[in-house]
Amino acid sequence: MKRNIISDEFISQLEAISLNMKGLMKGYFGGNHKTSSYGSTVEFADFREYVLGDDIRRIDWNLFSRFEKYFIKLFVDERQMHMQFYLDCSSSMNFEGSKKSETAIKVMAALGFISIQNMDKISYKFMYGKNSIDKFGVICGKDAFYRSLDELENIKFSGEVDIDKAIKSSPNNGHSDGLTVIISDFLTESNFKSAIDYLLYNKREVMLVQILSIDELNPSYNGRNILTDSEEMDSEIDKSLKINITRGAYEAYQEAMKDYLEDIKKFCASRGVDYLFLTSNDNIEKLLLEQLYTKGVIK
Repeated sequence: MKRNIISDEFISQLEAISLNMKGLMKGYFGGNHKTSSYGSTVEFADFREYVLGDDIRRIDWNLFSRFEKYFIKLFVDERQMHMQFYLDCSSSMNFEGSKKSETAIKVMAALGFISIQNMDKISYKFMYGKNSIDKFGVICGKDAFYRSLDELENIKFSGEVDIDKAIKSSPNNGHSDGLTVIISDFLTESNFKSAIDYLLYNKREVMLVQILSIDELNPSYNGRNILTDSEEMDSEIDKSLKINITRGAYEAYQEAMKDYLEDIKKFCASRGVDYLFLTSNDNIEKLLLEQLYTKGVIK
């Protein structure tokens, strides 16, 4: 296991945590998520009156002796969910040592471990261009999870990513069977909001994790500069921009960034989507858990 991705100490913290699914999930039998329906676990839930076709082995004969009516025992139904993670692998996530990519992989590993710990299955999907690549297939169990960690450090970040098309073109997005986590800086022209609506239409729960660098929030540039789009550095077309960064330009940038972040936050709130914001300088272990607890994502 790559200890610089997720430490043993952090794993010990995650072992006592479970995900809190908000909606009514179908999922698969054999997991730890309780649903509003009744199933065949050993945990008692309720009684109801017997109807023709019910399993007579569930009749409670003690109640029959008291009320001279047939009642059957109902038990909690527990399901396994399929947690899917989409990682933005564009150049901007790894620009000039911003550590956004490193933070993103740590977040994905931590949330993946929580899912595996709770007997869920997970899929890691890496977005490049208009496509997403599923390098590992469906991951079940801790052995398969730890093997996937060994490969996460080798993930390459390059080019642009169209989040909308990458998610919509991905097979097996599931329907009413778990949580989809999208991890990105969301500094993109692609319509990622459409992708979120698509997932919600398919009754997936959705979480956005936005990661920015300190330099993106508070740029240290001033005076005359040449700015280059990190996602276009390999392009034959020169998209560099010569600009004189004045105090006015700096304040306008900060105001635009503030409005953009607020727009994402409001959109997520309007859709019932969990939104986490991190910087690449944050203590991921501390801040991630604090936000997840506050938003009721984990318990």
